Amino acid sequence: MAALQSTRTRLGHRGLVRPRHGRLIAGVAAGIAPRFHTSPTFVRVLILLSLLLPGPQILAYLALWVLMPNER
Repeated sequence: MAALQSTRTRLGHRGLVRPRHGRLIAGVAAGIAPRFHTSPTFVRVLILLSLLLPGPQILAYLALWVLMPNER
């Protein structure tokens, strides 16, 4: 387990965290973007476009807002 943690730290994987800087609403898009090696603007556009489709996108966004910890 320690080896996995050191590998994640070395590679820059911190898990999903909401950054303190660069937020617009809650920081969910800014927290997801580094995970997929893309820009927060691209993730924000995808989130907005997904709202045009039927489904629980707003609930998923709210759940991520609550479950994703703030960056330390």
